[in-house]
Amino acid sequence: MSLYDKIQATAAFIQTKIQNNPQVGIILGSGLGGLIDMIEKEAELHYSQIPNFPVSTVEGHDGKLVFGKIGNKQVMLMAGRFHYYEGYSMEEVTFPVRVMKALGVDTVVVSNASGGTNPTFKIGELMIIRDHINLFPEHPLRGKNDERLGVRFLDMSEPYNPELIAMAKDIAAEQGVEVKTGVYIGLQGPTFETPAEYKWLHTIGGDAVGMSTVPEIIVARHAGLKVFAISVITDLGVTDVPVKISHQEVLDAANAAAPKMAALVDALIRKM
Repeated sequence: MSLYDKIQATAAFIQTKIQNNPQVGIILGSGLGGLIDMIEKEAELHYSQIPNFPVSTVEGHDGKLVFGKIGNKQVMLMAGRFHYYEGYSMEEVTFPVRVMKALGVDTVVVSNASGGTNPTFKIGELMIIRDHINLFPEHPLRGKNDERLGVRFLDMSEPYNPELIAMAKDIAAEQGVEVKTGVYIGLQGPTFETPAEYKWLHTIGGDAVGMSTVPEIIVARHAGLKVFAISVITDLGVTDVPVKISHQEVLDAANAAAPKMAALVDALIRKM
């Protein structure tokens, strides 16, 4: 079965389980599940129920689709994403974004937990992603292109929607939340970066680094979707003294910052 046929089959199955097609797709990162509580829920589907869907294996990722409303917007939320380091192909990692498009989504909101490479950042701060650097060893658009899904050579001069970035900055100011904007670097993982790698990543223009997001953004743009993405800075690699970090510490920092991120994203979706 071709990728296009898989997408259509999965979307058709989901449509039998929901009453309203979503307008906004949301992808939640590690420890950022609090936004689920802000949705007026209409349906939930565990990934194991959905044809052609992988199953998330990472602690801090629930592994379900949640459908409902935020304000007057119909939303589709991924509680738990798929990572290349788990052994999934790039097609599997980005498959849910393709399904979002097939269901009627026109805007994708992506969140993640990331490590700060910018020495002016602090743990727990929010960073709106204005651009990214792709250092994954595989590309989600490699292979034969299906014109039904998008163009062969994708323009990436404006991957993140400037109007949504400006709107989010205004909302953050209204809420009294300090936000940074910066460049996110996507790496394969699953190891956290060495001190030398942190330094190098900042030298080449990165403000934060993580193990997700970039493949999903590329495919969202390939599908013609508008994109907004935001990181919670959960650890810092900007000192000369090596700082040990664990996944639990990342989850703890993400959970602590999650309420302000959820409030910002909630307000942004209502205002779209």
